[in-house]
Amino acid sequence: MKKNDYKLMIIIIGIAVLLFLAAALKDNGKENVIEIKIDGVVKGRYALSEDRELNLNGTNRLVIKDGKADITEADCPDKVCVKQKPISKAGESLVCLPNKIIITVVEGEENELDGVAN
Repeated sequence: MKKNDYKLMIIIIGIAVLLFLAAALKDNGKENVIEIKIDGVVKGRYALSEDRELNLNGTNRLVIKDGKADITEADCPDKVCVKQKPISKAGESLVCLPNKIIITVVEGEENELDGVAN
């Protein structure tokens, strides 16, 4: 490969990285919410912006804090769901197979403009 080929490759990789970062950091005006399914049935949707603790089916404890959702307690034997990292981005999930619980981050409704500051 020639010297100019390397320069072109670096430019293309740089552009790809910038596009990836722009897509990852983009604010689409929608607030992420978690959707809780127990045994395949949607049991609730909660905004990640509001801190709260939820008792799920008497078996798991879900904590929403600082824009992230995390299972902190579970009565399943392996506790894999407790070991998962907190979720906050659309598409991420927490799963507890023994208790048939799936928690997924989904895009919520578009944020409304409350007011305009001058």
